Amino acid sequence: MTDDLDAPVPGTLHHVEIWVPDLGRAIADWSWLLEDLGYVLHQSWEHGRSWKLGPTYLVFEQSPALTAARHDRRAPGLNHLAFHVEDADRVDRLTAKARESGWSLMFEDRHPHAGGDHQHAAYLESRDGFEIELVASGRA
Repeated sequence: MTDDLDAPVPGTLHHVEIWVPDLGRAIADWSWLLEDLGYVLHQSWEHGRSWKLGPTYLVFEQSPALTAARHDRRAPGLNHLAFHVEDADRVDRLTAKARESGWSLMFEDRHPHAGGDHQHAAYLESRDGFEIELVASGRA
């Protein structure tokens, strides 16, 4: 019997599927970050991986139907994924680890307030052009 507290809220995301040009590179870029944020490896197959947190999971797949070798966040489609992070210190630690892992810090001249003075966040771009935003949920 499933507890109603574990049931997904209708309308919330079930999953997001992201096509990547190089699965090995995507695993290296994303696995440590997602696992640090609390996601667990959910599925693994020859051309893909997924990580799950609660009822939602993120899928990374290297599809033979790709039409480009790099994601363009400025083209129609996905611009970025934003993740809640506990506090400003954790944003800073994850940012440092991301940079060591090949992610580029975006809007460096305005970091960590590129989203405004009211917000402590990091905007990072993966080696394949995917952008994430790490947003401090609590106060520093």
